[in-house]
Amino acid sequence: QSDKLWLTTQEWKYFFGGKKPDRKSDPDEVDFKRLPFDHCALSLQPFENPYCDDEGHVFDLVHIVPYLKKYKSNPCTGAPLDSKGLTKLNMQKNAAGEYHCPVMYKVFNTSTHIAAIKTTGNVFCYEAIEELNIKAKNFKDLLSDEPFTRSDIIVLQDPRNMTKFNLSGFHHVKNSLKVDDAELIRAKTDPKARMKKVNPETRDTLAELERTYKAPEVAKSETAKADKFNAAHYTTGLRGASLTSTAYDRVTQGDAAILDEEIVKYRMVKKKGYARLTTNYGPLNLELYCDVVPKTCENFLKLAAKGYYNGTIFHRSIRHFMVQGGDPTGTGTGGDSYWGGTFKDDIKQHLSHTGRGVLSMANSGPDTNKSQFFITYRSCKHLDGKHTIFGKLVGGMDTLTAIEAVGTDNKDKPVTDIILERVAIFVDPFQEAEEELAKLRQEELDKQNAEAAPKKPEKRHEERKVFSSGVGKYINPAVKKDARKDAAAPSSSGGSSDGFAVPPPRKKAKASGQFGDFSSW
Repeated sequence: QSDKLWLTTQEWKYFFGGKKPDRKSDPDEVDFKRLPFDHCALSLQPFENPYCDDEGHVFDLVHIVPYLKKYKSNPCTGAPLDSKGLTKLNMQKNAAGEYHCPVMYKVFNTSTHIAAIKTTGNVFCYEAIEELNIKAKNFKDLLSDEPFTRSDIIVLQDPRNMTKFNLSGFHHVKNSLKVDDAELIRAKTDPKARMKKVNPETRDTLAELERTYKAPEVAKSETAKADKFNAAHYTTGLRGASLTSTAYDRVTQGDAAILDEEIVKYRMVKKKGYARLTTNYGPLNLELYCDVVPKTCENFLKLAAKGYYNGTIFHRSIRHFMVQGGDPTGTGTGGDSYWGGTFKDDIKQHLSHTGRGVLSMANSGPDTNKSQFFITYRSCKHLDGKHTIFGKLVGGMDTLTAIEAVGTDNKDKPVTDIILERVAIFVDPFQEAEEELAKLRQEELDKQNAEAAPKKPEKRHEERKVFSSGVGKYINPAVKKDARKDAAAPSSSGGSSDGFAVPPPRKKAKASGQFGDFSSW
């Protein structure tokens, strides 16, 4: 054991400096929270009117008086104490506002030996009292020259004994003794309790506030949960956020995040939409790529459904290029999307401005789509990647040719108005998707309600009464007795003496010389 290169737990604990359980606490080794000498031992705050007891504990007058009225004990030791046992301290300050000795002019700090005279309350450093009073046997106050005895010297701070300043050892801290005065109690409910002086303007304002103030209603926040259709494959992340941040309420389960209703609806759109633009030059039949660019197509169909385009004009037409419309103001600067404001581009790489009759969104830059659209007269591949293509012309090429032939001025505005009279919608996949989604949700809700409803108890088969054991245990003996009586009764066909019926004798078949059914063989 003496040759091993390590120490065991017991060796370290009891032989090589470990903390022994039975070791007496040394004041130099005790861990405690140090109370500064210029702080009240009751409020733990800097004092203004210091008073001390015979043991040198310093209190502030504002806090010690209510405490003594309520508990009548020393806040630090718990011993009985009254106001007569307190001594008012006269502590001097230098020009810098620091407490110091008025004789030696030493500034008091945590290492200064400080003492007070009980009869006068004057505070000095202990070195001055020792040199000028004790050694000189001159027991008179160094400032007022009043006589005192050696027992009147109260040590306020001794650097060699700091246990008196240990906060954890105070009686009122251990027992959580507190004093709430009437003003403090009233201040908990009345905001104006501590207002000493109020000018007339403030008084009128407060009076008006009391008459008109209504407490805000606390809205109950209900957390929406994802259903079967809008549940994402990822969670809300609140469980991790509540673990690492105090700004979130505690969440212990990971709920699925809720997808936007548009995403759920667009997933159910699997076909294209169809609409007709009726102009004063003829109809234009459009096929809309609702399954490819749903956001843009929904904007067009929703605006058309509420009559947004009815009566508008095509305000811009450039031969061999395109015709543009969709602005209710007819200036090319107006219009708004169905949701208000602008929405982002939805450009698809496989859609191109190739050929005549391509339907595309007009904009003033990236992600500035509103209500205006244009139809091309020819291929315009230089517009690819800049404008969202959301349909094409499938009928009315003659009408488009007639519109292209209309003359324009120097600002490309048609000389004769090309009026979009109305828009007829033949197929709206978004309306169908909304109805289907509502139907599926209602079916799911009915299914959940049916599962949650209490089930009717199943009819139980009545248990059969047992009359005996073994075979025939369910047969009533009374029925068996009646059956025996019926069997024992005489009948025309005869019977036997044991009570059971004898079967009638079997008749013999007559023999014949002819072949029959071979029963006589």
